[in-house]
Amino acid sequence: MTDTIFVGGGGEAYGVPQNLLLKYGNRHGLIAGATGTGKTVTLQVLAEGFSAAGVPVFMADVKGDLAGIAAAGSPEAKLHDAFAKRAATIGLDLQYQACPVTFWDLFGQQGHPIRATVAEMGPLLLSRLLELTEPQEGVLNVAFRLADEEELPLLDLKDLQALLTFIAENDKEISGRYGLVSSASIGAIQRRLLVLENQGAAQMFGEPALELADLMRTDAQGRGMVNLLAADKLMNAGPRLYATFLLWLLSELFEELPEVGDPEKPKLVFFFDEAHLLFNDAPKALVSKVEQVARLIRSKGVGVYFITQNPADVPDMILGQLGNRVQHALRAFTAKDQKDLKLAAETYRPNPRFAIEEAIRDVGTGEAVTSFLEAKGVPGMAERTLIRPPSSQLGPIDPALRARLMAGSGMGAKYDRAIDRDSAYERLRAKAERAARDAAEAEERAERDRAEEREFSRARRYDGERTAPARKSASRSDSIGEAFAKSFARQLGTKSGQAIVRGVLGSIFGRR
Repeated sequence: MTDTIFVGGGGEAYGVPQNLLLKYGNRHGLIAGATGTGKTVTLQVLAEGFSAAGVPVFMADVKGDLAGIAAAGSPEAKLHDAFAKRAATIGLDLQYQACPVTFWDLFGQQGHPIRATVAEMGPLLLSRLLELTEPQEGVLNVAFRLADEEELPLLDLKDLQALLTFIAENDKEISGRYGLVSSASIGAIQRRLLVLENQGAAQMFGEPALELADLMRTDAQGRGMVNLLAADKLMNAGPRLYATFLLWLLSELFEELPEVGDPEKPKLVFFFDEAHLLFNDAPKALVSKVEQVARLIRSKGVGVYFITQNPADVPDMILGQLGNRVQHALRAFTAKDQKDLKLAAETYRPNPRFAIEEAIRDVGTGEAVTSFLEAKGVPGMAERTLIRPPSSQLGPIDPALRARLMAGSGMGAKYDRAIDRDSAYERLRAKAERAARDAAEAEERAERDRAEEREFSRARRYDGERTAPARKSASRSDSIGEAFAKSFARQLGTKSGQAIVRGVLGSIFGRR
């Protein structure tokens, strides 16, 4: 293993190696360029390089064409001749080789299921996912607070739905405790959850939840595992779902991994494809969270690489933290395009041999303007670079190969079967059932009391006062609790819905 990743050849004849230093691999990066300019190949090349260096990788397969990284390239492949010519130009001895891959899929179809609990997702990201207004987000925060205080675990969507139903039935009492909770906001959240379920996203929430250690494995040869998320169906379900899930995963890495300072190589590299989806219409609080994660997560040994069409898709405060850059061609057809091209060129360290703006506009497919951090983390001079060909297969793989790799991954026994343990839904239902039983028993006692009262009244009419002392004795023998139950039952009548709601409310809030 070396301490660099060979990305391609630079200079006028493409003979000067352009390397990414592993010790700065956690200083983040950017792969940008218009559609069809070679971003996917660059992504695959970098993933191969990190894996070969023993660094685990996580990336999403948005178009279904990255799965080929699990298979070796072939001299019989359509692009072999072009790749062989490119390899000779940059002085590369091209050897075809597959990477170790674990396939994941939120829907559990093209990979092992990957799940998060509702509690782990948290109200901020869930509000973003559901596109909630500020008042609706406030209600969601109340739900999370109530769940925490009353020990009601939020694991899957039915837990959240049950808790929202309970809050709606007791909105006056809960509003008095936490602030105004409107039934309109609760209804809006419930409808959004229904849309999420219809998209199939209910499978994303639950247990067993993903353990981060399973993304940070190496194989028997010490190569980093490439964790590939099948995201084509996920993108069809909703780009917001895709972006929110990846941001959740990034946040989990930030919150759970220990500080490691400046390691010799990253602990994990995270590729965020279609990065513009993360920032489109994102509220300021969310963008601030991404900026904070990007700024601090590198000290956890995690490198984040954003892949997008235009550097302008990434906010400046985040773009300034991306030290390793591969800029494929940008087209300048409109005034806005020309402005974006100029701004992109200004972010590179100048090279006296060529105009960066012209180079970004003119590079062909497979070429890019690159800049990698050098000694002491100084940005390298921009260089016009011919990107090396990948060692693995380009494009999708045969479903049979995917199935074999999934069967041998060791992750199936852990994640393939969902677990539905005791949580908010079950606990609220149990409380409701206990309240219903208590109300039924109280109603039975009240009915017996009424029957005794009727019998006593009849006996009194016929026998005078002879039975009165016995009746008084029986009344005195009633406990305070029974007397309360009778009174409570009389107030409730036979309305089981009232009995359940008030019973549950008393069960939860009675402790206070």
